[in-house]
Amino acid sequence: MRITDEIARRRAGGHDVVSLCAGEPSARPAPGTFQPAGYTGPLGTAPLREAVAGHYREWYGVEVDPATVAITTGSSGAFQLAFLAAFDPGDRVALASPGYPAYRNILTALGVQVIEIPTGPETRYQPTPALLDAAVEEHGDLAGLILASPANPTGTMLDRAALTALVAWCSLRGVRLVSDEIYHGITFDAADTRDCRGVTARELDPEAIVINSFSKYWGMTGWRLGWALLPDSMVAPFEALASNFALSPPAPAQELALTAFDAETYAERDAIVEGFGRARRLILDAEAELQWGVAAPSDGAFYYYSELGPQLERFGDSVTYSRQLLAGANVAVVPGVDFDPVNGARAVRLSYAAGEPAVAEALERILRFQRS
Repeated sequence: MRITDEIARRRAGGHDVVSLCAGEPSARPAPGTFQPAGYTGPLGTAPLREAVAGHYREWYGVEVDPATVAITTGSSGAFQLAFLAAFDPGDRVALASPGYPAYRNILTALGVQVIEIPTGPETRYQPTPALLDAAVEEHGDLAGLILASPANPTGTMLDRAALTALVAWCSLRGVRLVSDEIYHGITFDAADTRDCRGVTARELDPEAIVINSFSKYWGMTGWRLGWALLPDSMVAPFEALASNFALSPPAPAQELALTAFDAETYAERDAIVEGFGRARRLILDAEAELQWGVAAPSDGAFYYYSELGPQLERFGDSVTYSRQLLAGANVAVVPGVDFDPVNGARAVRLSYAAGEPAVAEALERILRFQRS
């Protein structure tokens, strides 16, 4: 696959390269059937890797070497490859709970010991150096820390000071930081306009692994395309793993993604984020009437995560509440047990990605259901 990259570079430079390299049929479908697409390099096409680097310059003022950008089959592919490249079986890796369940599941499948850090409103549902110190005292030294800002399911964000403190904690102890930034750009009420799209860990630590995706801000979920920013030392192992696990990211999606970074697309997506903000406001304005419990600050992403409070007396747990809400009101929410095996039975997650009209209708149905 390195040869495939070199072929692409030489052809782009005007060389007439005859490739007898890849097992890729030269016969193409007839016009009008479906469009052919060939393999790319295992880390993606050079134009898209350069475009991603340009995105970091545009949004964050950070210079990124395109050679350290890896295009992947969604952020899911990036997590799998990053965890394989960074950690060994038996390593201890910490992550916040509640949190995205795939972190835990992928790490566990790879033989990594997951150390869940219980978080709550007192730390805005994010880990802190003090919580990490306590985890080390209880479990032993950590090999890695997974951060998400904005986070799924809570929507909470780490501001610059909080992220800087965690980066410093990891650097001092030789802990590999993996920063999930797939909801960057979907943020609300930022106190510092400089960081209104989120603070990237790449700005604070060149050794951090940063993972992002075209699925959330750009809404390209089905195209299965993401990326990772890698430390120099991890590019080669990541590339070797990528060429074995997926061979290459999907070529048509990479071609389409080149249009993601122009001014017109940014403006279009920012308008959609404003719509998410209006849907979010509907939920926040309905909090008193919903009569649920403590909710996480919904700083970003498009999630509202809340304990059910008094509703638990009637329904018992969030799984029962969610099932009966779907059966009785045709409204689907996610019970918190997906995100927090310990306390998640008390909470639910609402996604307002469906937009303002859908959220307004859902809230009316939820309130009617709870009154019945």
